[in-house]
Amino acid sequence: MVRVKRGNVARKRRNKILQLAKGYRGAHSRLFRVANQQIMKALRYSFVGRKQKKRTFRKIWITRINAASKLNGLSYSKLIHNFKKSNIELNRKMLSQIAILDTQTFNKLVTLSN
Repeated sequence: MVRVKRGNVARKRRNKILQLAKGYRGAHSRLFRVANQQIMKALRYSFVGRKQKKRTFRKIWITRINAASKLNGLSYSKLIHNFKKSNIELNRKMLSQIAILDTQTFNKLVTLSN
């Protein structure tokens, strides 16, 4: 069987990985094997990070809504329950923005939900 030399193809593949690893410290950006491991790890972290970002933002929104609702004498859970009962369908992101930027509107929403 004829031996296949991967010359150009192999070099292009390795250079592609090394380009992705630019900016990594030491051997992590210079040696192919180490760089390849770090790139695979970084891609795993970025996949997980995209999922975690959604969780953390939701936590922040809930914390902000809770703080604003405490000023109106309600807990977060009671506020959301009142919103559900009175068919006020605003998501948590919008509620937190209203609570931060326009407190009067937020107060009116709270009074409407009671």
